[in-house]
Amino acid sequence: MKKRLAILALALVTVVTVNAQSKTIKTGESTVTWKGYKVTGSHEGTVDLKSGTLKFDDSKLTGGEFVIDMTTIGATDLEGDMKGKLDGHLKSDDFFGVSNYPTAKLVITKVKSTGKNSYKVTGNLTIKKTTKPVTFDMSVYGSKATATVKIDRSEYDVRYGSGSFFDNLGDKTIYDEFDLVVDLQF
Repeated sequence: MKKRLAILALALVTVVTVNAQSKTIKTGESTVTWKGYKVTGSHEGTVDLKSGTLKFDDSKLTGGEFVIDMTTIGATDLEGDMKGKLDGHLKSDDFFGVSNYPTAKLVITKVKSTGKNSYKVTGNLTIKKTTKPVTFDMSVYGSKATATVKIDRSEYDVRYGSGSFFDNLGDKTIYDEFDLVVDLQF
């Protein structure tokens, strides 16, 4: 009887292990696009993934982890000196302080299926030295996943031009929330 239970337990572990998969993100084929807003308009750009994985049980998303290379943050809506100034400012301590914090990280902690190929995802996002939970929708089709994430930069001590920290900024105010549009290939 004990031998049968041991064989059954081993078979169950084997089935669970076979069904659990970790898929490596193809960072060179994936994109992360950001868009930040201010009173007088907006700016947009990209930032590169350094690494990433998505975890599945059968074909259902169950988790994942991503490292973002903050040293690559840059505007795509400007050229020349204006682009250089904005890129440098985003990398400075006024914003993301990439010399001290060269990466950001997202670790998925909870996944709930909301329909075929659709999920409500919660994860811990670390920017600079602060980790906060974020929740967003993700779709997975074949070897692709997409998500749009809204982030409140003030929660991560990114204060420059924020009306949450400074009064009387007028048309120099930069809104706290920015968007990330993520297209992953794995």
